Amino acid sequence: MEYSFRDIEKKWQQNWKETGIYQVDNNSSKPKYYVLDMFPYPSGAGLHVGHPLGYIASDIYSRFKRLKGFNVLHPMGYDAFGLPAEQYAIEHGIHPAVSTARNIDTFRKQLDNIGFCYDWSREVRTSDPAYYKWTQWIFLQLFKSYYNRTAAKAMPITELVKEFEQSGNQSHPCPGDESIQFDAAGWGSYSPARQQEILMHYRLAFCGYGEVNWCEALGTVLANDEVVNGVSERGGYPVVKKKLRQWYLRITEYADRLLQGLETIEFSDAMKEMQGNWIGKSSGAEISFALADTNASLMVYTTRPDTIFGVDFMVVAPEHELIEKITTPEQRQEVEAYITYVKSRSERERQAEKKISGAFTGAYALNPFNGRKIPVWISEYVLAGYGTGAIMAVPCGDERDFRFAQHFSIPVTNIIGEAFNGNEANPTKDAVLSNSGFLDGMVMRNAIETAINRLEEMGIGKRKVNYKMRDAAFSRQRYWGEPFPIQWKDGTAIPLDETELPLLLPEVDSYSPGPEGEGPLANIPEWVAKELETNTMPGYAGSSWYFLRYMDPHNNETFCSRKASDYWNQVDLYIGGTEHAVGHLLYSRLWTKILFDLGHIGFEEPFRKLLNQGMIQGSSRFVYRVRNTKKYVSAGLAAQYETDKLHVDVNMVDGVELDTEAFRKWRNGEFAEAEFVLEDGKYICGVEVEKMSKSKFNTVNPDMLVEKFGADTFRMYEMFLGPVDQSKPWDTKGIEGVHRFIKKLWRLFFDETKGKIWTEEKATPEELKILHKAIKKTEDDTERFSFNTAVSGFMICVNELSDLKCNKREILEPLLILLASYAPHVSEELWHQLGNEGSVLDASYPAFIAEHVAESAKEYPVSINGKVRTSISISLSAGENEVQELVLANETVQKWLEGKPLKKFIFVKGRMINVVI
Repeated sequence: MEYSFRDIEKKWQQNWKETGIYQVDNNSSKPKYYVLDMFPYPSGAGLHVGHPLGYIASDIYSRFKRLKGFNVLHPMGYDAFGLPAEQYAIEHGIHPAVSTARNIDTFRKQLDNIGFCYDWSREVRTSDPAYYKWTQWIFLQLFKSYYNRTAAKAMPITELVKEFEQSGNQSHPCPGDESIQFDAAGWGSYSPARQQEILMHYRLAFCGYGEVNWCEALGTVLANDEVVNGVSERGGYPVVKKKLRQWYLRITEYADRLLQGLETIEFSDAMKEMQGNWIGKSSGAEISFALADTNASLMVYTTRPDTIFGVDFMVVAPEHELIEKITTPEQRQEVEAYITYVKSRSERERQAEKKISGAFTGAYALNPFNGRKIPVWISEYVLAGYGTGAIMAVPCGDERDFRFAQHFSIPVTNIIGEAFNGNEANPTKDAVLSNSGFLDGMVMRNAIETAINRLEEMGIGKRKVNYKMRDAAFSRQRYWGEPFPIQWKDGTAIPLDETELPLLLPEVDSYSPGPEGEGPLANIPEWVAKELETNTMPGYAGSSWYFLRYMDPHNNETFCSRKASDYWNQVDLYIGGTEHAVGHLLYSRLWTKILFDLGHIGFEEPFRKLLNQGMIQGSSRFVYRVRNTKKYVSAGLAAQYETDKLHVDVNMVDGVELDTEAFRKWRNGEFAEAEFVLEDGKYICGVEVEKMSKSKFNTVNPDMLVEKFGADTFRMYEMFLGPVDQSKPWDTKGIEGVHRFIKKLWRLFFDETKGKIWTEEKATPEELKILHKAIKKTEDDTERFSFNTAVSGFMICVNELSDLKCNKREILEPLLILLASYAPHVSEELWHQLGNEGSVLDASYPAFIAEHVAESAKEYPVSINGKVRTSISISLSAGENEVQELVLANETVQKWLEGKPLKKFIFVKGRMINVVI
């Protein structure tokens, strides 16, 4: 009976589907375990072999935990809203709902083809009204809440209104505008519209005006990382800065808790550092610098108030509101030209820019301690949204400031004596201050507190904790997203009643932007007549809470019952790529903390453990075309010619050998007239490891490999490539070795001519030792996600059993249970061939018995007069007299004794034997 993997895999995939074997109950006496893949977006291109890496890892671990007796939740769904789907719709004249459904269908077929153990009864799609009803509902909870800094938690805004009515906002400084201050009488005197305006500055989901990256061609606001060199990353369209009304999430209120929460969860140190850097907590002071010849002042945040006497110039963000007021007529043209340049740049580009640029405003600030006039410049390296949008520049202590001063010939004040060499800045905190007034003679780190105290005494500064992180933009001027459940009445945002949810996304004929940069919904008269919000939510709205909906996906009364969330609790293992290291993880953590604060769930961190899978890189292949000809030379000969190096589809290359006939037919016969200069009768391609992408023709469709080798082979080979958390190049050639391993496993059960060959014979100690070594290794490796070494362990085990010609059920049956997580189809088939009822997944995981692997004998090196001459395997229970008798009777030892009398016999138990003659 041969290994007919195609028939076997289709048979069991159909069986698993019909029996609902992967459906999970919320009511179980078993301990729970929740394994989750990061929410995928179903693109039209489908999966390539790089995509399933994390899915295979999560599948192995889910099956493993089930075999270990856990009730395992392992769901899958689709992040179906967003810009890519809408852009595809615009380009192809198809509704995004149609293209998204089509993409999901392709995605699902590919996933099923690999044999994943997802509970598809829990599938969610963010674009399904039954799902986004609850996204809208959660948004309303954020809109109706504020962050109580005293209680350090989110609370209903109705509670805040009660406090305003009783005592004003003295106990609740306004996070959106610190200048807003009032007592109870003042609150009562405000109109309802003014009261709502003030409350908007407190809400966790709030509306305001912000400068955004506006792309006219795409008709949307783009995130900073979607803009490269002043154009959109997608399509290369021009991007400009524009002020638009936007929704935001007040994530800055949660900055400290987001930092503290990192100490309670199992993320890698690198991931924690990335999140910490994004939040960017720092301590220092806010200082008010008066501006010469005006009544205005410039507020600056600094972590180094000890260096205030070394301030040689100020740098203000080009977007700063004071620029218009303080720029002198002589400098206006230069300033306006510079601002125009900056508007074409993304924040990422501005921060990464090494070239020095800027413009002098003509204005001067005054040092608050000595009245020294300080020139005010603008430069792109200062951002409006960080701190106050202005910095005090101390060239002797900051390298960027130093280079700026050198570039524009600004004199540098030395406040750190010999610690400054005049050629480069020194950011030390250990120098003794000089030229620093009342701080002279103090060590810099000790002077920080002294400077802050003096600033506070003078009323021109205050102690301040600052964060690099800004409130998160939460709206898009697009169509394909969740509608906001908000109406605008005379300029005031009014939430829809929760009974009116879901607010359905209407059909549209055009996806073009509305007037003044509004979203496409502004083009629908009925929508506008109802005064509904015309922005839609961003792509991350639905993905910020999807892990909760999986727990209770069919609940029509709430987003997730408290009973379900109490049972499943945190995601125990979350697997995904590092590209979501900051945005998605921070927003998910924020939403979870808010829902926890409001009492809807009982935990405040969504993911207990995070495993970041590495990237499977493409192994590109190249042909070398002789310039201005149709002649292609093999890689080893390319240096002899002037050539152009061209990517070629890896699927027509066997290892490095090009299928020249397939190449001639490629791309509709574009290369039909190709001539080849061969090496030893073959065309050898060039090789390079690059990112896997369609443009480099180095993607490999998993469907093709599953068809050729089987899903079990594909799964195990992806794991065999290397550690799951590291990047590695794809090489299809190596998959054949894994396929041979599975066929070798099959031959322990079946002979192609004899058929069934397993027996009921009792296992030998040697066979039990091989099995239990495999049990120990597989369990240990799987628990620590070392899937590649587990696959190696299986190969060693099967080879050893094959060498012993072991076909015994006592050994093979538990081996199938071990293998079931990695190669579920062949394991299920052989499990049933052995006559077992029920699925192999419902078996008990084999227990490791240490005595089976305990060493009963040791290979001792035997020395004659200090030189090792042989080795002898001796029982560990043998005594010295028995050992001496065995050694002296050995033929090799007798040869080296040469008949001479024994002088001394040295036996060190467990280590060595020395015969002295």
